[in-house]
Amino acid sequence: MKLVCLSCGQANRVPEQKLTAGPKCGACGDHLVRPEPQDVSLDVLQKAIRIDELPMVVDFWAEWCGPCRMMAPEFAEASRKLQGKARFAKLDTEAYPQAGTRYGIRGIPLLITFNAGRELKRKAGVMRSADIVDWVGATASA
Repeated sequence: MKLVCLSCGQANRVPEQKLTAGPKCGACGDHLVRPEPQDVSLDVLQKAIRIDELPMVVDFWAEWCGPCRMMAPEFAEASRKLQGKARFAKLDTEAYPQAGTRYGIRGIPLLITFNAGRELKRKAGVMRSADIVDWVGATASA
């Protein structure tokens, strides 16, 4: 399975059975599949969306956004529950304002699930952990 390191952007191959065993990037040594969401830059996110063979759930958020801060622990809990079935990333829309145009963001928090180079689904607004797991679940188990 191909996965892009969300820290350095290097593409890696990981045997599917090792996704829950803490695989690390061959270039920088950082974990490829984490139990918690990882902050990501726009360029690395775009590369991961194109290359990754594991669903990626991205939380588009901003520090000033109250609902985004409310949902952050729920998103982290969903990430722990789905570790090895999907990767969870966070992109700060204040740091990367061009993401708004690129992904058609009209409100935050916004979750978008990507897989195999395409957007599968999106949902705006605050969600609880169980709802995120259910929302992602069908995609992650497919």
